[in-house]
Amino acid sequence: MKPLLLSATTATTCLGVGLDAHRAALRENRSGLQPCAFDTVDLPTWVGEVADVDAHPLPAPLAAFDCRNNRLALLALRADGFEERVRAAIARHGAGRVGVFMGTSTSGILETELAYRQRDPATGALPASFSYGSTHNPYSLSECLRRHLGLTGMAATISTACSSSAKVFAAAARQIELGTIDAALVGGVDSLCLTTLYGFASLELTSAEPCRPYDAGRNGISIGEGAAYALLEHADSAAADAVWLLGAGESSDAHHMSAPHPEGLGARLAMQAALRSAGLQPGDIGYINLHGTATPANDSAEGLAVAALFGARVPCSSTKGATGHTLGAAGAVEAVLCAIALMDGFVPGSPGTRALDPAITLNYQLRGAPAPQLRHALTNSFGFGGSNCSLVFGRGAAA
Repeated sequence: MKPLLLSATTATTCLGVGLDAHRAALRENRSGLQPCAFDTVDLPTWVGEVADVDAHPLPAPLAAFDCRNNRLALLALRADGFEERVRAAIARHGAGRVGVFMGTSTSGILETELAYRQRDPATGALPASFSYGSTHNPYSLSECLRRHLGLTGMAATISTACSSSAKVFAAAARQIELGTIDAALVGGVDSLCLTTLYGFASLELTSAEPCRPYDAGRNGISIGEGAAYALLEHADSAAADAVWLLGAGESSDAHHMSAPHPEGLGARLAMQAALRSAGLQPGDIGYINLHGTATPANDSAEGLAVAALFGARVPCSSTKGATGHTLGAAGAVEAVLCAIALMDGFVPGSPGTRALDPAITLNYQLRGAPAPQLRHALTNSFGFGGSNCSLVFGRGAAA
């Protein structure tokens, strides 16, 4: 892969709105998880809820797209001057030459849940105001952003469960390399809804306490919501602390509908492909952001795959103890956290994790630590059905 510059980034999660909020939380090893009090949900679990999402309705021209997911999307877009950076790129390249590639798993499903509460008692008909196409439909996210920004070119939503917004980086890079676009707005947005919370609870995958990735006593995930974006462009050079997308690797092991391959086969294939794409060796990686959901099966399988490829040398951690598992947004959120780690020379820790699982032999970081020589980071995102993606990022004036 020819390196692509992340010319702008931003993230919004339960840790706060914008890069500074996330930078501070990583430094303090702080979690944003709280006991679940979302809507009418009655479950003994913790969640990562973004504050005041519904206090930010969409502007009138986007009224048809109004739902929690799209409100979160625009709330995040405005942080860190990111929207202005995208509009500047549109001015440089043209409205038809900047692509939109978004990842989401549930999109605006909450709007459908709310509509079902308002069904006609006699006919069961949904309210006339409900629009599946502009809210629940996964493409709603990309089209909402596309219209808001006045873009006219390529746009797509990828929905492959928890790898969704990692795969958008790979998809956008392919289109830039093909010459169909010159730049891309990539990212992911996923918001809380009852289907997700009760669905994961029915699978016995949610924890009654804040999640503890890679802990000996880990017992499930904490669901979160979030939005994160990056602007990808070709560049011959950049500032000394610039961050670049260097490689992407994807695999589909299709081992099971919801369980990972027990030996992490697909995970290892994705990481190997990402390293090949970046032209790097395992020894070049200075930090790994693990998928690390805090379920017994996931952490065990990923741990085996990482140990087989990297040994116990590379510092690694899961940041889901801080943000919760943001599902379809996780890939983009954690890509931005890797960018922060590279820019700041700081390896994140793992809030919530107390006693590491002795059966998983990794250089796992319980607390963050300065890493001034950090040059390359890898992040993993693995979805249901064995849909896997790994991304490699690097820091430097030119990669």
